[in-house]
Amino acid sequence: MARRIMEILMKNIGVESDDSMAENYMGVRVVNMNFYPTCPDPGLTVGIGRHSDIGTITVLLQDDVGGLSIRVQEDENVGNKDEWLEIPPIPGALLINIGDSLQILSNGKYKSAEHRVGTTSTRSRVSIPFFLNPGPKVILGPMPQVIGKDGKAQYKECLFEDYKNNFFGHAYQGKKSFDFVKINSP
Repeated sequence: MARRIMEILMKNIGVESDDSMAENYMGVRVVNMNFYPTCPDPGLTVGIGRHSDIGTITVLLQDDVGGLSIRVQEDENVGNKDEWLEIPPIPGALLINIGDSLQILSNGKYKSAEHRVGTTSTRSRVSIPFFLNPGPKVILGPMPQVIGKDGKAQYKECLFEDYKNNFFGHAYQGKKSFDFVKINSP
């Protein structure tokens, strides 16, 4: 399923995918099982702080409790700032998150979702994310076909391992890790 999603997303930006693309950019697979116990005062704690996922795609199975919120991107024309939108769970549904790696590969056409997880005072919460990541020695950078259309790269190339190390050096600082690969315009 994740491979098919990747094919569709790549085709949408003019990139033909093949087996090597899926193996390179989604070849390392990690499953987490997260348990968030009830908290008497949820306002005083965070289940997981604000972050984006570093991989290509995350497939999330969550229970019916809720607690996942995404940051609404700031819109200079509207003036939204640091607004969070709770994502209600849908029974039997899987949530698909775009990760940082796909944002870089797409040269910013796709944006990774900055998100966080809260706790509740009434019920414990369980979520099971399935992360599809590039291998550590995979060179991560905008796809040449996308740069050809855009005219310039928004991100520099780096090893995924280096991006990952930088990311964990800025844990729970939102999307600060993009500073490591962002090409600043003159």
